[in-house]
Amino acid sequence: MASLERRVAVDAARVAGLLLHDEVSGARRITYKDSPTNLVTEMDQRAEAEILGRLRATFPDDAILSEETGASPGHSGRRWIIDPLDGTTNYAHGLPVFGVSIALEAERRIILGVVYDPSRDELFVAERGRGATLGDAPIRVSASASLGESLLTTGFPYNIRDTRDTNLPEYAAFSVRARAVRRLGSAVLDLAYVACGRFDAFWELRLGAWDVAAGSLLVEEAGGMITGIDGGPLDVDAPTLVASNGLVHHDVLRVLKEVRGARRELG
Repeated sequence: MASLERRVAVDAARVAGLLLHDEVSGARRITYKDSPTNLVTEMDQRAEAEILGRLRATFPDDAILSEETGASPGHSGRRWIIDPLDGTTNYAHGLPVFGVSIALEAERRIILGVVYDPSRDELFVAERGRGATLGDAPIRVSASASLGESLLTTGFPYNIRDTRDTNLPEYAAFSVRARAVRRLGSAVLDLAYVACGRFDAFWELRLGAWDVAAGSLLVEEAGGMITGIDGGPLDVDAPTLVASNGLVHHDVLRVLKEVRGARRELG
């Protein structure tokens, strides 16, 4: 029997996702966070309210970190990490590429991850030590063994207009080394797709905890590898990220080191 935590998280993700799906073609009320490319809509907030209501009703002592409302304390030693709508820019334009992400952390380790894609009605779930699934079927990372045979994915920082660390040199380098590079606009789906073998690797220079918490466990439990872009352990609270099938991981890290080292030398 599934744990109470899994049942509640799956139910919350489905309810929030179906709300988003039903409203994806509607008119949006768009506001901005810290840049013109960092959007938030009323649907981010409505979906978040659905999730928070269910978690707080069932687990009132747990802490919560959610993208829109931030952190709320708890007393249990556990923390839920939530992205109610990852892919907001896609959503605001009516592009049906977005997802809901819910993770549970205990003792600074993610122990449960749920990612729901309402457009495809795909539910990804991982529990530490128990594998990862898509629907009821176990999933595994891909078997691609070389970078040249790999399909990669990435994303770009919201402050791309203002920062020198744009990810554009890295994108260019991988574009001529891999089979192809995609950009979906949803990190939680990028990670889920690495976990089920659709992508061979994913890298990104800066993300939020809510972007990576659930998906990182999906990748690990599907047999893949997760590190920071420097090859060190993933820091969920300040994530840079490389996620892969494990077979091409060191090649991805090597390219990142070459590109970023060359840029530092140029100043």
